[in-house]
Amino acid sequence: MLESFIDDHADKVLAAIAVTVGVVIFYLVIARLLRGIVNRIADKGGDSAARAETLWAMLRRVLLIVFVVIGVLTVAVVVGVPITPLLAVGSAVGVAVGFGAQDLVKDIIAGFFILAEDQYHIGDVVKVGGVAGAVEDIRLRVTVLRDLDGYVHYVPNGQIDVTTNLTQQFSQVVIDVGVAYRVEVDRALEVFGDELRGMATAPEWSQMIIEEPQILGVDALADSAVVLRGVMKVGADDRWLVKREALRRVKNRFDAEGIEIPFPHVTVYQGDPGSTGD
Repeated sequence: MLESFIDDHADKVLAAIAVTVGVVIFYLVIARLLRGIVNRIADKGGDSAARAETLWAMLRRVLLIVFVVIGVLTVAVVVGVPITPLLAVGSAVGVAVGFGAQDLVKDIIAGFFILAEDQYHIGDVVKVGGVAGAVEDIRLRVTVLRDLDGYVHYVPNGQIDVTTNLTQQFSQVVIDVGVAYRVEVDRALEVFGDELRGMATAPEWSQMIIEEPQILGVDALADSAVVLRGVMKVGADDRWLVKREALRRVKNRFDAEGIEIPFPHVTVYQGDPGSTGD
């Protein structure tokens, strides 16, 4: 019985196999061509490389879905399965899904606009949907972030109203340092600026710091300190490393120069031991 079935449908089976192989080969060829284009974009280096990898991650998924659908429909036609009912059912299901999965469609469309507008790409550090972290993947429906604690966050693309990209093209490091009120402010500013400029010219840091640091002056007269502010323009991914080193250097320099960095004091008053409470 099996042999009879194979004999009767051998042509259709072979045709289905041939179509499947042809679709797979066609997919691999198209994917290879597109990958070559992406690689040429990535060879430009810098921001182009990261953007190219992000586009390829999204494009590969879309390409796979398209070829799977084409392959299934083509095989159905070859083996003689009528596709008109399938198309009718598919249309009805599509309408039902369209009404019931509006959020899904919204997420997918938002994902394409994120890529088209280059709001962020894989490797950027961003704040979206109330969470912050490094972008590990941009999928059809969600953006995958990993925060500093290692937690992975899946943010639906359609829920991203405001995107804050912390590492696009360049970053700015804001250095705020408080000094005691009895310290001569002009001298503290001079030492502060000298230390930041010295760091900017140090061989191990000069490649990260794009421009000469700016000393903006006194930023606030706080409760227990005069707050000095400086700004350093750095590479996109270097802001945290540079800030930690700048704070370390300023602290050591102020200690060496005798410039006090104050901290809040608490005075505790005790009642008269001879008195009695109610």
